[in-house]
Amino acid sequence: MQTSPDRHEYPAHWEADVVLRDGGTARIRPITVDDADRLVSFYEQVSDESKYYRFFAPYPRLSAKDVHRFTHHDFVDRVGLAATVGGEFIATVRYDRIGADGTPASAPADEAEVAFLVQDAHQGRGVASALLEHIAAVARERGIRRFAAEVLPANTKMIKVFTDAGYTQKRSFEDGVVRLEFDLEPTDRSLAVQYAREHRAEARSVQRLLAPGSVAVIGAGRAPGGVGRSVLGNIRDAGFTGRLYAVNKALPEEQKELDGVPAHRSVRDIDGPVDLAVVAVPAEHVPEVVTECGEHGVQGLVVVSAGYAESGPDGRERQRALVRHARTYGMRIIGPNAFGIINTSPRVRLNASLAPETPRPGRIGLFAQSGAIGIALLSRLHRRGGGVTGVTGVSTFVSSGNRADVSGNDVLQYWYEDPDTDVVLMYLESIGNPRKFTRLARRTAAAKPLVVVQGARHGAAPQGHAVRATRLPHATVSALLRQAGVIRVDTITELVDAGLLLARQPLPAGPRVAILGNSESLGLLTYDACLAEGLRPHPPQDLTTAASAADFHTALSRALADDRCDAVVVTAIPAVGEGSVADAALAEALRSAAAAAPAKPVLVVHVELGGLAEALSAAASTAPQVDAGEPAPTAPGPAPTEERPRGEERPRGEERPPTAERPPGEERAPAEERSPTAERPPTAERPPTAETPEGAHLIPAYPAAERAVRALAQAVTYAQWRRDAADPGKVPEYEDIDEKGAAALIDGLLARGQGLTLGTEETCDLLGHYGIHVHRALPAPTADAAAEAARTLGYPVALKATAPHLRHRADLGGVRLDLADEDQLRRSYAELTDLFGSPDELRPVVQRMAPRGVDVVVRAVIDPAAGAVLSFGLAGAASQLLGDTAHRLIPVTDREAASLVRSIRTAPLLFGWRGSAPADTRALEELLLRVSRLVDDHPEVVAVTLEPVVVASHGLSVLGASVRLAPPPARDDLGPRTLPAY
Repeated sequence: MQTSPDRHEYPAHWEADVVLRDGGTARIRPITVDDADRLVSFYEQVSDESKYYRFFAPYPRLSAKDVHRFTHHDFVDRVGLAATVGGEFIATVRYDRIGADGTPASAPADEAEVAFLVQDAHQGRGVASALLEHIAAVARERGIRRFAAEVLPANTKMIKVFTDAGYTQKRSFEDGVVRLEFDLEPTDRSLAVQYAREHRAEARSVQRLLAPGSVAVIGAGRAPGGVGRSVLGNIRDAGFTGRLYAVNKALPEEQKELDGVPAHRSVRDIDGPVDLAVVAVPAEHVPEVVTECGEHGVQGLVVVSAGYAESGPDGRERQRALVRHARTYGMRIIGPNAFGIINTSPRVRLNASLAPETPRPGRIGLFAQSGAIGIALLSRLHRRGGGVTGVTGVSTFVSSGNRADVSGNDVLQYWYEDPDTDVVLMYLESIGNPRKFTRLARRTAAAKPLVVVQGARHGAAPQGHAVRATRLPHATVSALLRQAGVIRVDTITELVDAGLLLARQPLPAGPRVAILGNSESLGLLTYDACLAEGLRPHPPQDLTTAASAADFHTALSRALADDRCDAVVVTAIPAVGEGSVADAALAEALRSAAAAAPAKPVLVVHVELGGLAEALSAAASTAPQVDAGEPAPTAPGPAPTEERPRGEERPRGEERPPTAERPPGEERAPAEERSPTAERPPTAERPPTAETPEGAHLIPAYPAAERAVRALAQAVTYAQWRRDAADPGKVPEYEDIDEKGAAALIDGLLARGQGLTLGTEETCDLLGHYGIHVHRALPAPTADAAAEAARTLGYPVALKATAPHLRHRADLGGVRLDLADEDQLRRSYAELTDLFGSPDELRPVVQRMAPRGVDVVVRAVIDPAAGAVLSFGLAGAASQLLGDTAHRLIPVTDREAASLVRSIRTAPLLFGWRGSAPADTRALEELLLRVSRLVDDHPEVVAVTLEPVVVASHGLSVLGASVRLAPPPARDDLGPRTLPAY
């Protein structure tokens, strides 16, 4: 690399792998003196037209002076980057810093000229757009704030690259040349463009893996059994619609088939393209296979081979080398140590996994980082009896293994617009990029349900997963996922329970539940479960054990017609002596009643009714079935009921309600009076099959009331989130915020060192710039000093010990309140020093008394993985001992602040619990918004704590505050698109 004294050290951190528009990958890196031959070879493959557009004249070849100039950079004022595939250049970009007169310059000049050249064979792949993002990031790092580019008018492709980037720009035309000037500071539009390009590229890269036109299984053994031979058989037996090849270098030269599949000794011997290779050879032979695949033009790999990061440090290094090697050729990897992938689409029918049976086609997308959990999930979704019964189906399945490359984020990008997927279920053991995951999850959840269960919640991530550490506890991560619309569950059983309901039924309009069935006891259990989950059940209707299928049909129809009901839970026990005929009749009665009112979800709780459960789900599709030509309803549209804080539901201890003869609302409401529904995002229509009669209304069945009700409660919460997400609120502007003054103060304070906790005066000054006023606390090293402080502040006052072991611990006696005069103050001072030691140990302070109210605590912290997080809870035992704290990602909107206040379990204390005066929650919400603005505007503020904050009936008082400053952590979500580094 370059070592001349006039050049800076090689900037290795500029190297990055990127996903291009067509789903392939490329390597972006700085150009060095060692690249002369590559540059010449690259230029020879560029067309004369592209050369003309670059140099504004015929330029058939580069001179030696040109090669020297384009490969010698100082990495400050002159920088060149290249995009490479297979080690060879496919595109280049460079900038040269210029002064106001357009001549070469050095800092502090902050403008540079930029120019691109892309090989014709790779134009249209988004290479120039990716290079622009990276060269702009490099320029900002080197103090350049503006790019200028001169382009011939006929070079419309390059003009489009600049104009579509989203930067603020100026455009002029003179001397036959278009001159573009644009600022490099990211804008909302440039970030939106970047995210949209990221989505298209990553979704396409996964689509290439899940829908290949041809597959080669490398390592298919000659003898039956073994991993490779099993995968080969599974692909063949699933009826893969593309071309399938078996590859094994140990095959005899004369052998041309294996299990009826064309067989070859090497991928190179295959006549024609190979889109996907399934690699099932020992880890030590994988590098040779990757080279052969790369040279043959294979687009992606599924590596089921083990012996990588899951096996220890040596395997981890082997895994890094595998990823680097594959990306050199533009290939993406699922795995290593992967269980495989499945696509049930009739256009593909791919089972490139170790699952011996392909799951039935359906509308659920399934992602598992663990092969064992993937097997369990496929089994539960597939079987008809026990657990969650009935047939369900999968659109696509990905088991990522060590997820060295393709991760859950990539698959989310694909499922977001996949017309064959209505519900996404994910089992995650680690989240490699929480910022990105929450961003993608919020977007996905706004279109289709996303249900997540996390493994390894209370320990380190599996050895095979290379993830950044987070300081946030699991409860906080879960709260942030819920804020993003993710349906968080704790077990794979709950994952499947929720998935079945969401795939088969519309979303409920609210929490009101009708319960009916032929068992009084089962109905009462369901009623109790509804109360426990925060739902609002009607008294159960007991149809008695003599109820016929027609009775169930009539009762269910009445319940669905009642405008005071949002969902119905049907409980059923078997009648003595009746068999499958009665089961089928009851299932048909429930289906027909539900089909007549498709806007409300229906669930069945059954007791060992295998026949009923199978009859209810006697179809292969999980798509909600509706009248022909009509979209499936999901999110009901009426205005939500008035929000109230958690904890104000019907008390669990109240008297159990009597069963009702019939549900409220005897008459069926006219159609025009029923709750309207919002439509599900458009999905591909699937033709009815022999197992899926057209118009069938599939009803999920559960073996326990608690499981059915919990799934319903999750659907209710998600439906409310969907309605709220349509109007997320805004981040308010406050005229008294002095952002520039705060920035100047922070810069001055950070000049002292890399990180520091501010003193009391500095904390008060900084918070004051954002309209947050902290009550003064004057030090009282002696009783006389305490008396003087009280006279300054005015009585009544509080005397507090601020030593770490006594701070915020009124229960230990380190606080004396409502001291009305000097005598009381001096007596209290003497008591504190007698009990706890000398003033030097106590660090006493005097503070003017604040109005009585509810003590709360507000915190904000920047986590290196998840980003800035705002937390809120009641001060003391509620938050410290019971963990009753709520969290939101910063920046927080006004609606999110209101939700934050109401989401803790002890929120009723703020709203007049047991006749107490309600606290001023509007003032509290404003305080939360101001803290959010402070941290969002100034990433150098890495931690803020306001404790205690006393929220009175009118206004609030911040009695204690601390702020920590540090250089802002790197924001990988604001930089150019990159794949995780290896």
